[in-house]
This record gives sequence, C-alpha cells and structure tokens, in this order.
Amino acid sequence: MPTVERLTSDEQWDEAVPILRQLWSHEDEDFVRSWRDEADYELYGYYAGDESDDTDCELVAVAGLSVQRVLHHRRHAWVHDFVVDEAHRGEGHGATLLAWIENWAERRECEYVALAAVLDNEEAREFYEANGMETWGYVVEAKLE
Repeated sequence: MPTVERLTSDEQWDEAVPILRQLWSHEDEDFVRSWRDEADYELYGYYAGDESDDTDCELVAVAGLSVQRVLHHRRHAWVHDFVVDEAHRGEGHGATLLAWIENWAERRECEYVALAAVLDNEEAREFYEANGMETWGYVVEAKLE
C-alpha cells in the first residue's frame, strides 16, 4: 500500500536526494541537502511497492512543501519540488502524490496548491492540468548578483 511520510532523518534524506537531483540536476548535492535547514520547508516521501509486504516499499517520489501567503493565492501550499523517480514515471504515483498534497493542504486550511514549472515543459504542464490544476500566469524573476 503506498504511503507518504515526512522525511527528517539523515538516512531518509540520503535516499531522497538522488530523486530530488533528477529535477535539480544543475545544483550540487550539498545545496540540495541545505534545504533541510529551511524553516518552513518540509520534504515528504512517497513509498510504493509490493502491496502484500509493507516492508518491501521503496521511495519512488518526493515533494517539498510549505504553507505561504501571497496576494493571488492567499494561504496556499507551495510545492517547491515534485519529482517521481524516472524509473517509476507513468505508473500513477504522481497523481496519487498530488492528491495527497491537496489533502495535506486542506488540513492546513490552504485555499490553493500552487507550484512553478519550467515554461517549455509540456509534459509537466499536461500532467498537472490532467490532475485538475490550471495554468495561471508566469513566474518572472531576476537573478541578483
């Protein structure tokens, strides 16, 4: 049976970082690990495997979450990271984890779940829209030197 749990231990992060780096491949491992020290950032792991044996579950996806407030989304769950391990994509884990995130957000009295995706990543956009999310605007940024 798939389960989701907050990842807090060194061992859990050791297992999660390679999956996170599938999204953040341009960042070094130490930088990715430093997110653990961010006050509002929580990393969750989605475990799936043999339904007859709970001990045979493996980490197949991760999601970094926080609760934030901004003008458009008011109180919302911000999805910093959402990564299904490449070996397990297309198996339905992403949709299940996204539904779990929506429940997580509702329990925290959020009005929305929001995230940013790379502009030309049509596969991600199609996935999110197929799972009930809508594209709303753009993320605009400036790198500070």
